[in-house]
Amino acid sequence: MINFKRADHFQIVVLPERLEEARIFYTDIIGLQRIERPKFNSKGYWFNIANIQLHLSTEEAMPRTSRHNAFEVTDVAAARLHLQSHHVEFLEEPVIPGRERFSFIDPFGNRIELLEML
Repeated sequence: MINFKRADHFQIVVLPERLEEARIFYTDIIGLQRIERPKFNSKGYWFNIANIQLHLSTEEAMPRTSRHNAFEVTDVAAARLHLQSHHVEFLEEPVIPGRERFSFIDPFGNRIELLEML
């Protein structure tokens, strides 16, 4: 058995030629704080999200799949309005009792779910 303590980090990928655009999206639109990354990780950025990290790196081919990262937020309606003001693509999620949620697709094809516990 594995006893998980907490989520440490999530990794998402973008095409190499869009790395700087991704950095701007995640800092200026999403509002994440950049943090130092190890030198061996030559292409990409790391960010803080509450008490976990988001690792942004590059890949050549990125098909859209159902894989995603999910983050609990304090006001999912406000998050939706903020992302709508930046013309971000949304996906509606099936209803789960006790949760208000939606997913969005970042400009690089990554699916991210935001949820609020009711």
